[in-house]
Amino acid sequence: MRLNRMGLLPAALALLAGVSGCGQPAPTGWSGYAEGDHVYIAAPIGGRLDRLAVRAGDPVKQGDPLFALDAEAEQAAVAQAEAQAEASAAQARNTDKGRRPDELAAVRAQLAQANAQAALAQSAWRRQKALVDQGFVAASQLDSATATLRQAEQRVAELQSNLRVAQLPARSDERQAAEATAASAREAVRAGAWRVAQKQQAAPADAQVAEVFYRQGEYVGAGQPVVSLLPPGAVKARFYVPEAELAALALGQSVTLSCDGCGAAVNARISRIATAPEFTPPVIYSNAQRARLVYLVEAKPDPAQATRLHPGQPLDVHPAAKDPS
Repeated sequence: MRLNRMGLLPAALALLAGVSGCGQPAPTGWSGYAEGDHVYIAAPIGGRLDRLAVRAGDPVKQGDPLFALDAEAEQAAVAQAEAQAEASAAQARNTDKGRRPDELAAVRAQLAQANAQAALAQSAWRRQKALVDQGFVAASQLDSATATLRQAEQRVAELQSNLRVAQLPARSDERQAAEATAASAREAVRAGAWRVAQKQQAAPADAQVAEVFYRQGEYVGAGQPVVSLLPPGAVKARFYVPEAELAALALGQSVTLSCDGCGAAVNARISRIATAPEFTPPVIYSNAQRARLVYLVEAKPDPAQATRLHPGQPLDVHPAAKDPS
Protein backbone atom coordinates (compact mmCIF):
# COMPACT_ATOMS: atom_id res chain seq x y z
CA MET A 1 0.00 0.00 0.00
CA ARG A 2 1.44 3.33 -1.01
CA LEU A 3 1.37 6.25 1.44
CA ASN A 4 -0.27 9.46 0.37
CA ARG A 5 2.60 11.89 0.94
CA MET A 6 0.52 14.84 -0.19
CA GLY A 7 -2.10 14.02 2.50
CA LEU A 8 0.42 13.74 5.39
CA LEU A 9 2.17 17.03 4.64
CA PRO A 10 -0.74 19.37 5.54
CA ALA A 11 -1.30 17.53 8.82
CA ALA A 12 2.38 17.83 9.80
CA LEU A 13 2.43 21.53 8.93
CA ALA A 14 -0.69 22.15 10.96
CA LEU A 15 0.81 20.40 14.01
CA LEU A 16 4.03 22.41 13.69
CA ALA A 17 2.10 25.64 13.42
CA GLY A 18 0.11 24.78 16.50
CA VAL A 19 3.22 24.17 18.60
CA SER A 20 4.99 27.30 17.39
CA GLY A 21 1.91 29.43 17.94
CA CYS A 22 1.38 28.34 21.53
CA GLY A 23 5.00 28.86 22.64
CA GLN A 24 5.93 26.93 25.77
CA PRO A 25 3.48 24.17 26.75
CA ALA A 26 1.25 24.94 29.71
CA PRO A 27 2.51 23.41 32.96
CA THR A 28 0.75 20.21 33.90
CA GLY A 29 2.09 19.56 37.39
CA TRP A 30 5.08 19.30 39.65
CA SER A 31 6.38 17.03 42.40
CA GLY A 32 6.92 18.30 45.91
CA TYR A 33 6.39 17.59 49.57
CA ALA A 34 4.71 19.01 52.65
CA GLU A 35 6.78 20.86 55.21
CA GLY A 36 5.88 22.15 58.66
CA ASP A 37 6.78 25.59 60.01
CA HIS A 38 7.89 24.33 63.40
CA VAL A 39 8.37 26.48 66.47
CA TYR A 40 11.53 25.53 68.36
CA ILE A 41 11.34 26.15 72.11
CA ALA A 42 14.63 26.79 73.92
CA ALA A 43 15.83 28.43 77.12
CA PRO A 44 18.31 31.33 76.77
CA ILE A 45 20.24 29.92 79.75
CA GLY A 46 21.78 26.47 79.83
CA GLY A 47 21.32 23.84 82.52
CA ARG A 48 20.36 20.28 83.34
CA LEU A 49 16.92 19.20 82.09
CA ASP A 50 15.09 18.81 85.38
CA ARG A 51 11.54 18.17 84.20
CA LEU A 52 10.05 17.24 80.82
CA ALA A 53 6.27 17.64 80.76
CA VAL A 54 5.45 16.53 77.20
CA ARG A 55 6.12 13.77 74.70
CA ALA A 56 6.22 13.81 70.92
CA GLY A 57 2.69 13.86 69.54
CA ASP A 58 1.09 15.45 72.61
CA PRO A 59 -1.34 18.32 72.01
CA VAL A 60 -0.65 21.38 74.15
CA LYS A 61 -2.58 24.53 74.92
CA GLN A 62 -1.12 28.00 75.20
CA GLY A 63 0.58 28.36 78.57
CA ASP A 64 0.98 24.62 79.21
CA PRO A 65 4.40 23.82 80.75
CA LEU A 66 6.84 22.11 78.39
CA PHE A 67 10.07 21.67 80.35
CA ALA A 68 12.12 23.09 83.19
CA LEU A 69 15.89 23.30 83.68
CA ASP A 70 17.69 23.16 87.01
CA ALA A 71 17.48 26.66 88.54
CA GLU A 72 19.16 26.18 91.93
CA ALA A 73 22.07 28.52 91.15
CA GLU A 74 19.73 31.20 89.81
CA GLN A 75 17.47 30.97 92.86
CA ALA A 76 20.46 31.36 95.17
CA ALA A 77 21.55 34.41 93.18
CA VAL A 78 18.06 35.91 93.59
CA ALA A 79 18.17 35.37 97.36
CA GLN A 80 21.57 37.06 97.52
CA ALA A 81 20.34 39.97 95.41
CA GLU A 82 17.27 40.39 97.60
CA ALA A 83 19.45 40.59 100.73
CA GLN A 84 21.69 43.17 99.09
CA ALA A 85 18.65 45.13 97.96
CA GLU A 86 17.27 45.22 101.50
CA ALA A 87 20.61 46.41 102.86
CA SER A 88 20.85 49.11 100.20
CA ALA A 89 17.29 50.23 100.89
CA ALA A 90 18.02 50.48 104.62
CA GLN A 91 21.09 52.61 103.91
CA ALA A 92 19.04 54.84 101.65
CA ARG A 93 16.38 55.28 104.34
CA ASN A 94 19.05 56.07 106.90
CA THR A 95 20.26 59.02 104.84
CA ASP A 96 16.85 60.68 105.32
CA LYS A 97 17.21 60.69 109.08
CA GLY A 98 19.36 62.57 111.59
CA ARG A 99 21.26 60.90 114.38
CA ARG A 100 19.57 58.57 116.84
CA PRO A 101 17.77 60.05 119.88
CA ASP A 102 20.47 58.89 122.29
CA GLU A 103 23.17 60.55 120.19
CA LEU A 104 21.15 63.78 120.12
CA ALA A 105 20.68 63.58 123.89
CA ALA A 106 24.46 63.25 124.39
CA VAL A 107 25.10 66.35 122.24
CA ARG A 108 22.46 68.30 124.16
CA ALA A 109 24.06 67.28 127.47
CA GLN A 110 27.46 68.46 126.27
CA LEU A 111 25.87 71.73 125.17
CA ALA A 112 24.28 72.24 128.61
CA GLN A 113 27.63 71.60 130.29
CA ALA A 114 29.31 74.09 127.96
CA ASN A 115 26.64 76.70 128.71
CA ALA A 116 27.26 76.24 132.46
CA GLN A 117 31.00 76.64 132.00
CA ALA A 118 30.41 79.73 129.87
CA ALA A 119 28.17 81.23 132.59
CA LEU A 120 30.83 80.51 135.19
CA ALA A 121 33.50 82.09 133.01
CA GLN A 122 31.27 85.15 132.52
CA SER A 123 30.91 85.60 136.31
CA ALA A 124 34.66 85.23 136.83
CA TRP A 125 35.34 87.81 134.12
CA ARG A 126 32.97 90.33 135.75
CA ARG A 127 34.68 89.94 139.14
CA GLN A 128 38.12 90.38 137.64
CA LYS A 129 36.92 93.41 135.72
CA ALA A 130 35.62 95.05 138.93
CA LEU A 131 38.86 94.35 140.78
CA VAL A 132 40.95 95.76 137.93
CA ASP A 133 38.78 98.87 137.77
CA GLN A 134 39.31 99.36 141.58
CA GLY A 135 43.05 98.77 141.21
CA PHE A 136 43.15 95.73 143.48
CA VAL A 137 44.61 93.31 140.91
CA ALA A 138 46.81 93.58 137.86
CA ALA A 139 45.32 93.88 134.36
CA SER A 140 46.95 90.58 133.34
CA GLN A 141 44.48 88.66 135.47
CA LEU A 142 41.61 90.26 133.54
CA ASP A 143 43.23 89.14 130.28
CA SER A 144 43.31 85.54 131.55
CA ALA A 145 39.64 85.71 132.56
CA THR A 146 38.77 87.15 129.14
CA ALA A 147 40.52 84.28 127.34
CA THR A 148 38.73 81.70 129.48
CA LEU A 149 35.37 83.32 128.72
CA ARG A 150 35.99 83.36 124.99
CA GLN A 151 37.03 79.71 125.05
CA ALA A 152 33.83 78.77 126.87
CA GLU A 153 31.68 80.75 124.42
CA GLN A 154 33.37 79.11 121.43
CA ARG A 155 32.74 75.69 122.95
CA VAL A 156 29.04 76.58 123.26
CA ALA A 157 28.92 77.69 119.61
CA GLU A 158 30.67 74.48 118.53
CA LEU A 159 28.18 72.23 120.30
CA GLN A 160 25.24 74.24 119.00
CA SER A 161 26.50 73.62 115.46
CA ASN A 162 26.99 69.92 116.21
CA LEU A 163 23.40 69.69 117.43
CA ARG A 164 22.03 71.30 114.28
CA VAL A 165 24.08 68.98 112.05
CA ALA A 166 23.00 65.93 114.05
CA GLN A 167 19.36 66.76 113.37
CA LEU A 168 19.88 67.10 109.59
CA PRO A 169 19.65 64.22 107.02
CA ALA A 170 22.66 63.28 104.91
CA ARG A 171 23.92 65.61 102.21
CA SER A 172 22.11 65.51 98.85
CA ASP A 173 25.03 63.82 97.07
CA GLU A 174 25.20 61.08 99.69
CA ARG A 175 21.45 60.58 99.53
CA GLN A 176 21.53 60.31 95.71
CA ALA A 177 24.39 57.80 95.87
CA ALA A 178 22.50 55.68 98.42
CA GLU A 179 19.31 55.79 96.33
CA ALA A 180 21.25 54.81 93.19
CA THR A 181 22.79 51.86 95.02
CA ALA A 182 19.33 50.74 96.19
CA ALA A 183 17.94 51.04 92.63
CA SER A 184 20.82 48.98 91.28
CA ALA A 185 20.15 46.29 93.87
CA ARG A 186 16.46 46.18 92.89
CA GLU A 187 17.39 45.72 89.23
CA ALA A 188 19.72 42.88 90.21
CA VAL A 189 16.75 41.18 91.89
CA ARG A 190 14.64 41.66 88.77
CA ALA A 191 17.37 40.26 86.52
CA GLY A 192 17.75 37.25 88.78
CA ALA A 193 14.01 36.62 88.78
CA TRP A 194 14.02 36.76 84.98
CA ARG A 195 16.78 34.15 84.82
CA VAL A 196 14.81 31.86 87.11
CA ALA A 197 11.68 32.31 84.98
CA GLN A 198 13.59 31.52 81.78
CA LYS A 199 14.55 28.12 83.13
CA GLN A 200 10.88 27.12 82.68
CA GLN A 201 9.30 27.26 79.23
CA ALA A 202 5.62 27.01 78.32
CA ALA A 203 3.78 26.63 75.03
CA PRO A 204 3.43 30.02 73.29
CA ALA A 205 0.27 28.88 71.46
CA ASP A 206 -1.94 25.88 70.87
CA ALA A 207 0.09 23.28 68.99
CA GLN A 208 1.20 19.67 68.73
CA VAL A 209 4.56 18.52 70.05
CA ALA A 210 6.48 17.45 66.96
CA GLU A 211 9.83 16.40 68.45
CA VAL A 212 11.59 16.15 71.82
CA PHE A 213 15.35 16.53 71.47
CA TYR A 214 16.58 15.91 75.05
CA ARG A 215 15.80 13.51 77.85
CA GLN A 216 15.44 14.31 81.53
CA GLY A 217 18.83 14.60 83.22
CA GLU A 218 20.74 15.66 80.10
CA TYR A 219 22.55 18.99 79.95
CA VAL A 220 21.01 21.53 77.57
CA GLY A 221 23.14 24.34 76.21
CA ALA A 222 21.91 27.92 76.12
CA GLY A 223 19.60 28.47 73.16
CA GLN A 224 19.39 24.76 72.29
CA PRO A 225 15.81 23.70 71.41
CA VAL A 226 14.38 21.10 73.76
CA VAL A 227 11.06 20.58 71.94
CA SER A 228 9.57 21.63 68.62
CA LEU A 229 5.91 22.50 68.15
CA LEU A 230 3.71 22.43 65.08
CA PRO A 231 0.88 24.98 65.38
CA PRO A 232 -2.41 24.24 63.59
CA GLY A 233 -2.25 25.09 59.91
CA ALA A 234 1.54 25.59 59.94
CA VAL A 235 2.04 23.22 57.01
CA LYS A 236 2.99 24.34 53.52
CA ALA A 237 3.76 22.72 50.19
CA ARG A 238 7.23 23.00 48.66
CA PHE A 239 7.73 22.08 45.03
CA TYR A 240 10.21 22.80 42.27
CA VAL A 241 9.29 24.35 38.96
CA PRO A 242 11.52 24.20 35.87
CA GLU A 243 12.83 27.52 34.72
CA ALA A 244 10.85 27.28 31.48
CA GLU A 245 7.53 27.06 33.37
CA LEU A 246 8.24 29.76 35.95
CA ALA A 247 6.67 32.57 33.93
CA ALA A 248 3.27 30.89 34.20
CA LEU A 249 3.22 31.25 38.03
CA ALA A 250 2.54 34.28 40.24
CA LEU A 251 2.18 34.98 43.94
CA GLY A 252 -1.36 34.30 45.13
CA GLN A 253 -2.08 31.93 42.27
CA SER A 254 -4.24 28.92 43.16
CA VAL A 255 -2.88 25.39 42.96
CA THR A 256 -4.16 22.02 44.09
CA LEU A 257 -2.24 19.51 46.21
CA SER A 258 -2.75 15.77 45.91
CA CYS A 259 -1.23 13.02 47.99
CA ASP A 260 -1.74 9.33 48.68
CA GLY A 261 -4.64 8.80 51.05
CA CYS A 262 -5.57 12.51 51.17
CA GLY A 263 -8.86 12.08 49.34
CA ALA A 264 -9.95 15.16 47.43
CA ALA A 265 -7.31 17.64 46.34
CA VAL A 266 -6.32 20.34 48.81
CA ASN A 267 -6.61 23.94 47.64
CA ALA A 268 -3.60 26.18 48.17
CA ARG A 269 -2.15 29.52 47.07
CA ILE A 270 1.41 30.27 46.07
CA SER A 271 3.05 32.27 48.88
CA ARG A 272 6.66 32.32 47.72
CA ILE A 273 8.64 32.02 44.52
CA ALA A 274 12.38 31.80 45.00
CA THR A 275 14.43 34.58 43.45
CA ALA A 276 17.40 32.34 42.63
CA PRO A 277 17.49 28.97 40.80
CA GLU A 278 18.96 25.74 42.08
CA PHE A 279 19.56 22.25 40.82
CA THR A 280 16.85 19.64 41.21
CA PRO A 281 17.07 18.21 44.76
CA PRO A 282 17.85 14.46 44.77
CA VAL A 283 14.73 13.79 46.85
CA ILE A 284 12.53 14.81 43.91
CA TYR A 285 12.18 11.91 41.50
CA SER A 286 10.06 12.51 38.43
CA ASN A 287 10.34 11.29 34.88
CA ALA A 288 8.03 14.08 33.75
CA GLN A 289 10.31 16.85 35.07
CA ARG A 290 13.77 16.36 33.67
CA ALA A 291 14.96 19.97 33.78
CA ARG A 292 17.84 20.29 36.21
CA LEU A 293 17.56 24.04 36.76
CA VAL A 294 14.49 24.70 38.90
CA TYR A 295 12.99 27.34 41.24
CA LEU A 296 11.61 26.58 44.66
CA VAL A 297 7.95 27.54 45.07
CA GLU A 298 5.89 27.41 48.27
CA ALA A 299 2.12 27.31 48.60
CA LYS A 300 -0.04 27.75 51.68
CA PRO A 301 -3.05 25.41 51.87
CA ASP A 302 -6.45 26.58 53.03
CA PRO A 303 -6.46 26.48 56.85
CA ALA A 304 -9.53 24.26 56.91
CA GLN A 305 -7.78 21.67 54.72
CA ALA A 306 -4.22 21.99 56.07
CA THR A 307 -4.83 19.31 58.72
CA ARG A 308 -4.97 16.70 55.96
CA LEU A 309 -1.31 17.26 55.16
CA HIS A 310 1.62 15.95 57.18
CA PRO A 311 5.24 17.19 57.09
CA GLY A 312 7.42 15.11 54.77
CA GLN A 313 4.48 13.77 52.77
CA PRO A 314 5.09 13.61 48.97
CA LEU A 315 2.74 15.84 47.01
CA ASP A 316 1.63 16.28 43.44
CA VAL A 317 1.00 19.95 42.69
CA HIS A 318 -1.19 21.08 39.78
CA PRO A 319 -2.38 24.48 38.60
CA ALA A 320 -5.94 25.10 39.70
CA ALA A 321 -8.57 24.93 37.02
CA LYS A 322 -9.50 28.37 35.74
CA ASP A 323 -13.04 29.69 36.11
CA PRO A 324 -14.74 29.18 32.72
CA SER A 325 -16.47 32.54 33.11
